[in-house]
Amino acid sequence: MPRFLTRYTVFYVVIALAVLSAVLALEVSAGWWVFFALFAALAVLGVYDLNQTRHAIRRNYPVIGNLRFLFEFVRPEIRQYFFEDDTLKLPFSRVDRSLVYQRAKRQTDLRPFGTQGNVYGNEYEWINHAMVPTHIADTDFRITVGGPECARPVELSVFNISAMSFGALSANAVMALNKGASLGGFAHDTGEGGVSAYHLRHGGDLIWNIGSGYFGCRNVDGSFSDERFAEMAQRDSIRMIEIKLSQGAKPGHGGVLPGPKVTAEIAAARGVPQGQDCVSPSSHSAFHTPIELMHFIVHLRELSGGKPVGFKLCIGHPWEWFAMAKAMLATGITPDFIVVDGAEGGTGAAPIEFVDHVGTPLREGLRLVHNTLVGIGLRERIRLGASGKVISAFDMARIMALGADWCNSARAYMFAIGCIQAQVCHTGRCPTGVTTQDPKRQKALVVADKSVRVANYHAGTLKALGELLGAAGLHHPCELRPHHIARRIPNGEVRVLSALFPDLEKGELLQGHFRNTIFRTAWPMAQAESFEPLYSLSAALSGHPDTGIPEAAAVQ
Repeated sequence: MPRFLTRYTVFYVVIALAVLSAVLALEVSAGWWVFFALFAALAVLGVYDLNQTRHAIRRNYPVIGNLRFLFEFVRPEIRQYFFEDDTLKLPFSRVDRSLVYQRAKRQTDLRPFGTQGNVYGNEYEWINHAMVPTHIADTDFRITVGGPECARPVELSVFNISAMSFGALSANAVMALNKGASLGGFAHDTGEGGVSAYHLRHGGDLIWNIGSGYFGCRNVDGSFSDERFAEMAQRDSIRMIEIKLSQGAKPGHGGVLPGPKVTAEIAAARGVPQGQDCVSPSSHSAFHTPIELMHFIVHLRELSGGKPVGFKLCIGHPWEWFAMAKAMLATGITPDFIVVDGAEGGTGAAPIEFVDHVGTPLREGLRLVHNTLVGIGLRERIRLGASGKVISAFDMARIMALGADWCNSARAYMFAIGCIQAQVCHTGRCPTGVTTQDPKRQKALVVADKSVRVANYHAGTLKALGELLGAAGLHHPCELRPHHIARRIPNGEVRVLSALFPDLEKGELLQGHFRNTIFRTAWPMAQAESFEPLYSLSAALSGHPDTGIPEAAAVQ
C-alpha cells in the first residue's frame, strides 16, 4: 500500500487540488477558476498517462513522470548554458564558439590571465616561434587554383565556406553567407543541393558542388546532363567545379529528402519534381572506374569553359584513393584540386554509426593524399583543400602544415551567422533561422547584418593567421611544414608533426620505395581500371605465398 501511494501521490494531490479550487471558485472568488483549470488539466493528463501504452514511467508515475521527458528535452540547453566546461570540445567548445562570435562582431578576442588549456596534457599542440619574427602587412592570403589544362585559373582565398546546401540551410542563411563571401572576397561552396537563386543573388564567388544526384545538372532519370551543366557552369559567379565523391560526416551514405520537404524553391534548384522524394544515390552514375573519373573531370572542364575542376572525398579504403592516383598516371589527366574532408565534418543529419565510426579523420586523410601526390610527382600540379572542424587560425596552421593549400569551414561560418549549436538542424526548428525552411523562423536571420559578420570573421581569422606566421618567422601559409607544429604524445614526450606524419620524397612511389606500411600494403593492390583491389588486404597482411601477391606488397 505505501508503494502504491508513493507512485500515485502526485496524481491524487492534483485531483484534490482541482476539487478544492472548484469549491473555492464557487464559494469564495471566481479567480480560483484559473487554478481549477490548471489542476484539472493535470488531472486529465494523469488519466491519460495511466491509459497510454508507450511509456512505462508515465503509467507508473502519472503526472510527475512527465518531468523526466521535460528534463530530457531541455537537457542540451541546461547543459550548454549552466554546466558545460568552456574547453569541452564536442562538438565545439564554448571557447571556440565565443571566438567566432567575437570576430564576427569585431569585438576583442583577447583573453586575460593565461591559457585555459593543459599545456602538459596529452595531444597538446603548439606552433614553434622564431627569434626573428616577420611582419605581414597584407593577410589576404591567396593561392592560384588551376593546373596546366585549366584556361581560367582562380585566385582563391586560403579560408572559404565549406559545402552546405540550400535546403539544409535556409534561404536567408545562404544569402548571408554568399553576401559575406562577396564582401570579403572569398569563395562559397554550394553543397550538393544545386545552385539556388539565393546563391546567385549577391554575386559571391561560388564553388559548385556536384554530388551523385547531379542536382541542377540532371536529366529526368537522374543521369548527368551536359546541357544543364554547361548552362549553369558558364555563369561568371561559378568559379570552380567540385565533384563530391564522399562527405566526411557520412561517407558512402546516400540520402532521401522526403517529398513534402521538396518545396518549389528546392525543386527548382535541384531540377527535381516538386513534392516527390528527392534521392541522392550513394555513388555516381557518370563514371564507374578511376579512369572514367579522370575523363569526367576533363569533360566538365571543357563544358565549363576551362574552369578549375576537382573532387572532394573522405578517405576510406586506401587502395581506392591509390587507384585514382594511378589513373592520373595512366591517363596523364589531373584534377585542378582535391578537397579532403575529415570524418569529424558536420552534417544536418546522419546515422550515429556514420557520424562516429565511418571515414578517416582529416589529419590522417590529408597526409595520405598529400604524400601520395608527392610520391607520384604530381603534388605541384594539384592544389589541396581541407575541411573538418576548422575554427581558429591555429586550426588552419596545423592543417596547412600537414599539406593543405587552403582550408574550408562550414560550422564556423554557421556560428558567424548566429548558430548557437542547438543541434536541432534536422528538425526544422532551428532557433536562429539557420537550418530551417520555416519562413517565420528564418526571418529572424537578417541578411544585411549577418553577411557583415561573415566577412568580419573571415578577415579576423586571416589576420590572426598572419600573426601566427609572423611569430614563426614565415611570410605565407604555403611555407608551413609539419616541423613547425609540435605535439605532446601520451607518454609525455614531444614530437613535431614531421615525426608523427613523415614526408615522402618526390617520385619515390614511382621508384617502388614503400617505407610506410600503408603504401607497401595497399599501393600494389590498386588498379587504375577499377576501384576494386587486385587482391585481399587480409592476404597482403598475412603474406601468404599462394595468393599471387607481388613481393613488394607483402608486409614483413
